[in-house]
Amino acid sequence: MKSIKQIKAKGFAVKIINLCRFLREQKKEFLISKQIMRSGTSIGANLYEAEQAQSKEDFVHKNSISLKEANEKMYWLELLYETDYISAEKFDECRIDCEELIKMLVSSIKTTKNRLGK
Repeated sequence: MKSIKQIKAKGFAVKIINLCRFLREQKKEFLISKQIMRSGTSIGANLYEAEQAQSKEDFVHKNSISLKEANEKMYWLELLYETDYISAEKFDECRIDCEELIKMLVSSIKTTKNRLGK
């Protein structure tokens, strides 16, 4: 059974793929869209890997990678918004989803580290 983090990350990745399609086809933007595609889709990929973690430390590591990618994703979203590639509405929609994922990841990492006594 998939975790809520995995489900949300996959839904977020679908939004990012559609955003990248829009950026490439409508805005003819290729550089940032490549970066946003990589960071936006790797969040879920790492969470799926974490499901089969070899240890709690490995689980924390995979979640930490997802957290780093989510933070990077926020940077690219801000750039797209501040350079008028995406609307305020699209930015807010993606930002809210990304912030929610970040909160979930931070919580998961903290909880697991506490169980490890770290």
